[in-house]
Amino acid sequence: MQALKQVGFAKVFRFALMTLFSLVLKLMIVPPLRTFLLRLMGAKVGSGSVLQNVRFYNLYRTGLGGLQIGQACYLGDEVLLDLADDIHLADQVTLAARVHILTHRNVGYTDHPLQKFLPAMQKPTHIDRGAFIGANAVIMAGVHIGECAVVAAGAVVCADVEAFSVVGGVPAKEIKKLI
Repeated sequence: MQALKQVGFAKVFRFALMTLFSLVLKLMIVPPLRTFLLRLMGAKVGSGSVLQNVRFYNLYRTGLGGLQIGQACYLGDEVLLDLADDIHLADQVTLAARVHILTHRNVGYTDHPLQKFLPAMQKPTHIDRGAFIGANAVIMAGVHIGECAVVAAGAVVCADVEAFSVVGGVPAKEIKKLI
């Protein structure tokens, strides 16, 4: 009941509709069908892009209109995309299995004791052309990954990553420059 009170009926209704859409999307086991359905619902997906079993949450907030995927991108199995705000993937971006891209932070209801220390926020996330994000990496809200950057598997990226650099660790730090 607290959720209905704080977010309102319209958002709860939109949440229910987007949950149904997610179930239909899950039934689309062939990537071209999944891509067609995503485009139909407002996502921008470039030609030659392959989306394996990608999962979305917070669809009721920004909707699929906030998702932009360039040409020749690959999104691996069980990639999680938070559409509380926009996600932009430029051409030839690769997201390995179980990559998680965040666009918001919220510790709980408005009366949660941590809200004064960690207030709710949302920011778009951008990944530039040719970047590679390794398996199980987490990209935090508002982060910008530069062109042809590499994020090591399991990294947690809390700050922008320069073009042509390799980062890894928790939190992610630069390991080396590619050029």
